[in-house]
Amino acid sequence: MEILNSNKSIFRHWGADLIALLFPNLCNACGNTLFRNESLICTKCLYDLPYTDYHIHADNRVAKQLWGRLPLNAAMAMLYFRKGAKVQNLIHNLKYNSKTDVGLMLGSLLGARLNSSPLYKNIDLIIPVPLHQKKQRLRGYNQSVFIVQGIAEKMDVPFSEDTLIRTISTESQTKKSRYNRYENMKQVFEVQNKEAIKNKHVLLVDDVITTGATLEACANVLLQNGAAMVSIAALAFAE
Repeated sequence: MEILNSNKSIFRHWGADLIALLFPNLCNACGNTLFRNESLICTKCLYDLPYTDYHIHADNRVAKQLWGRLPLNAAMAMLYFRKGAKVQNLIHNLKYNSKTDVGLMLGSLLGARLNSSPLYKNIDLIIPVPLHQKKQRLRGYNQSVFIVQGIAEKMDVPFSEDTLIRTISTESQTKKSRYNRYENMKQVFEVQNKEAIKNKHVLLVDDVITTGATLEACANVLLQNGAAMVSIAALAFAE
């Protein structure tokens, strides 16, 4: 019986190795093959990612970028975003290749950092930056929802993906100045359920922060509709 069980175990390993050879499980950051005990991101990439530590500094670059634009409790991003680097690969796979598990994993890492920060205590509700219905139907999902799910599970805080909605589909922001980006985002967002945010400390979450115009517009709408306080967190900050 022991020999039979041993043979079954060997065959299972062979089968797993054959599947891995035919359909390799690749790291979403560097593209190299993952080892058997690794998932989504290889161990080397996980520890080599360009972490910012902004969660422990109130006057970090993300927060300073938003100073004077709206009354925020705190703002941070977990990683630096650079074109052609591993963080861009992760975000691309999350947004365009349906690798939603990457969002859950990175959200969990982000949630752990927020848990350790006194700046992010007493969060009542987590809300993702919404996509317009048209874009969400085209993509099939909102990537920020999966980031939020990872954060919410780690922080043990509820989240809502339909309290804040995007009512207008705006043109691309890529080549716009900071001022024009903000003008482009005015009156784009709407709160559907004011009671859900009334007197609450809301954590607003996005994937990448560039000028902060989208987050600024979202946060202003939340504050104008009854939120007591808004904090911001993102996976990455484009320098």
